[in-house]
Amino acid sequence: MTAVAASTSVGAEAQAGVRTEKPNIIFIVSDQHRVGLTKRSGYPLDTSPAQDALAASGIAFDRAYCSTPLCMPSRVTMLTGRWPEAHRVRTNHMPEAAFFEKDLYQVAKDQGYKTALIGKNHTYLDPKTLDHWRNYNHGGGPHGPNEPQMHRDYDEWLRKLDYNLSLEPTPFPVEAQLPYRIVNDSIEFMKKMGDQPFILQVGIPEPHDPEQVPKPYWDMFPPEQVPARCAGPEALDKLGYRAQWLYGLEQDVSPLEANWRRYKSNYLGSLRMIDDQLARLMDYLRQSDLVKNTIVIFTADHGEFLMDYGLARKGIGLPECLTRIPMVWAGWHVKPSPAAAKAHVSLADMMPTLCEVMGAEIPRGVQGRSLWPLLEGREFSEDEFRSMYVDVGVGGLYYTEADKVPYSVSEKRPQGIEPFFDELNKVTQSGSQKMVRMGDWKLIFDMMGYGQLYHLPSDPCELKNLYGEPSVAKEQARLMEELMMWTIRNQDSLPTGVQGNPMQTKWPAKHNWYAPYRRGTAPQPFIP
Repeated sequence: MTAVAASTSVGAEAQAGVRTEKPNIIFIVSDQHRVGLTKRSGYPLDTSPAQDALAASGIAFDRAYCSTPLCMPSRVTMLTGRWPEAHRVRTNHMPEAAFFEKDLYQVAKDQGYKTALIGKNHTYLDPKTLDHWRNYNHGGGPHGPNEPQMHRDYDEWLRKLDYNLSLEPTPFPVEAQLPYRIVNDSIEFMKKMGDQPFILQVGIPEPHDPEQVPKPYWDMFPPEQVPARCAGPEALDKLGYRAQWLYGLEQDVSPLEANWRRYKSNYLGSLRMIDDQLARLMDYLRQSDLVKNTIVIFTADHGEFLMDYGLARKGIGLPECLTRIPMVWAGWHVKPSPAAAKAHVSLADMMPTLCEVMGAEIPRGVQGRSLWPLLEGREFSEDEFRSMYVDVGVGGLYYTEADKVPYSVSEKRPQGIEPFFDELNKVTQSGSQKMVRMGDWKLIFDMMGYGQLYHLPSDPCELKNLYGEPSVAKEQARLMEELMMWTIRNQDSLPTGVQGNPMQTKWPAKHNWYAPYRRGTAPQPFIP
């Protein structure tokens, strides 16, 4: 495999354009994966020992965020390094809108990498854009001529469950489950690579609904033992009409509230099932001697309510449970760093970081920042990583009770398939909200001028809105400044529609960091 010079700094060589060794890159992306449910993060149940072991050998960013709590827009951000307002994919149904100069896979091909996606895609990518393609989704996986009948039978069962909660153990073994099959396919791909450097996305569709697990995971975290919720449906009054409407939509289809402990038990079991497959993948890397020259990232596209406030999945607002994500980096050149782990980072930062890992320039229009100096244990600008920004919504006004929007789940389904609800709909996605997290504080502001301000250590459920309180006026003003900075910073800088010679942006800053260029003429930001 590719030789690694342990004493060489990737960042310095990338700047000089002389680095020749190419580490393999594996990024594992789970779907709808709530952060904070591991022993390392203080959770009482051991759902993810392999993820915790990966974090111990590298860096787990405890303030990592998606760009928006939706699958497709967030995944496009991961590939392009651009926030949804710039890459233009703002819902789960518009991959053709993606706008960028170069994405991660195009950069990798230019650098001589073999490219592969095995598992869930849910972006603009298609089989023609990669060297190896094996697509899985929530209804199953590909069925070649040699596919075991058990896989076909399981996929049919999964489609009939159709995104709903299962109240019985899955009647198929773990070997039929998608994470197991995806890791199998990933190992087979790596066996064929020889000395060829590769970049591989391992897209795990779980723990996204349908909420189902086989034994032994069904019994691993019994409903009566799952920890209590942050808050139940009694908190919906504080969340507003759209959250109440979503709760009604969910209850109209499935008695989720009556079975919230089973829902949570299935979810936690799914986390452990995913984690066991992560362990199997890491075992293969060690056994095949690939681990020494492979960088491994474990992350997710967004979080999950997990029955907090009586809500399942996602859909409303920008709470921490939806916007924060797991993000662990380990392997080639990555050094543990408690200081780096506290940085505020984003899925948008993955693409520019991996550009530096490969020795490539960061393309124009990329808005994320390279984390590579942090990962290598070098000095970094703490000011650059003092805060993070997330947005959501497709614009317009909020739907309200006066609109009398009916629950749109009465459509006829094929025989044997239960109805399901789509939590990402015109009601839940109406309006626009932006948030900034800085230190212990979080500010949300919307297109109506309504604000929310939360002190997260004392109010982890985000139920005590301090916006407008005189006692926190200083913190509110500082976060408003920070939100304005991010809003301006994330405007699209790619020129479009210009006749003749387009204006050339000064691009890029080193590592795509803005902080070193600040001159100190403006009021200094609040750094807790």
